[in-house]
Amino acid sequence: MGQFPEALDLKEEDVQLLLAASAHLGSQNVNPKMNRYVWRRRSDGVHIINIRKTWEKIVLAARVIAAIENPADISVVSSRQSGQRAVLKFSKFTGAHPISGRFTPGAFTNQIQEKFLEPRLLVASDPRTDNQAITEASFVNIPVIAFCNTDSPVRLVDIVIPFNTNSNQAIGLGYWLLAREVQHLKGQLARGTPWDIMIDLFIYRAPEEQEAQKKAALEARPAHPAEHAAPAEHAAAEPATGDSWGDQGWGDNTPATPWGETPATAQWGDSSDVPAAAAPAPVSNEPAGWENNQILNNAGWE
Repeated sequence: MGQFPEALDLKEEDVQLLLAASAHLGSQNVNPKMNRYVWRRRSDGVHIINIRKTWEKIVLAARVIAAIENPADISVVSSRQSGQRAVLKFSKFTGAHPISGRFTPGAFTNQIQEKFLEPRLLVASDPRTDNQAITEASFVNIPVIAFCNTDSPVRLVDIVIPFNTNSNQAIGLGYWLLAREVQHLKGQLARGTPWDIMIDLFIYRAPEEQEAQKKAALEARPAHPAEHAAPAEHAAAEPATGDSWGDQGWGDNTPATPWGETPATAQWGDSSDVPAAAAPAPVSNEPAGWENNQILNNAGWE
C-alpha cells in the first residue's frame, strides 16, 4: 500500500490514536514547503495533515535514530513546556540525551562552555521555539529531525514530521510512536506486541488542570456523616460532667467562699463529707508575764 513493507504499514489502532489526539489538525496558515503534507482545508480555514505521510516520516525518522550506534549521541530538545515531559520520557526509553527547557546558546558551538555537546543527531519538538538549537546544529553539520506544523519554518530541517505541535496530547503521542518504532527496529520490542508503556506518561499536564481534577474527584465522593458521628445511645449514656472547660462556664463550679479566704470548717483538699477538725488554740510568742506587768513591778518603775 505504501513504500514500506507490510510490517511498517499504518495500523488502524494508530490511526485512531492520531485522530483522537488531533495530530492531523494543522493551523490556518501554511508554509509553501509544507503544502505537500496537507490533505485538504476545512471550511473554517484549518489545514488537515495527511496521516499517511505523517506515519511514513515517523518510520523514516525512527530508522535514522536506530542507525546511530550510541544513543547518547542523539540530542532531543524542547523549549516549549508542553513537550518537555515527552522529551524526558523519549530519552528514557531510547537512551538519548534530553535538553528540556531553555536551550543554552553555544551548547553546540562554544567548546569552552560547561554544557558543550557534540551530538550526531538532533530531534526538535517545534522549529519555531527550538530555532536556536536548530540554527547551531546547522553550523556544525548536525542533521535535524523536527515535528512541524503546517506553518512551521522548515529551512534548516532535514526530516520533517508533519504534526500538530500546538496540542499537548498530539506532541506526546508523536514521541510515543517514535520511541515505540525505534524499539521495534532495534529488536527490543517484537512486531505485533503491544507496548505496555501508557501514552499518558508522555503527555504534559498543567498543575492547574491536575488540581481541578483532584477537586472534582473530592466533590464527587459521597459524604458519610454517620461514620464520623458518635452513636446516639452512646452519647446519651455518657454523664454530663463539668470537667471540660467547654462544657460549663467558670461560674458553675465557683465555691461559695470567696477566693483567698479559707473556710472555717474545712481546709483545702478536705472532703465535704468528712467533719472538720477543731482548730488549734493560738500560740502567743510574747514573753510570759507581760499582761501582769511582772517585769515592771520587779524593776520598781512604778
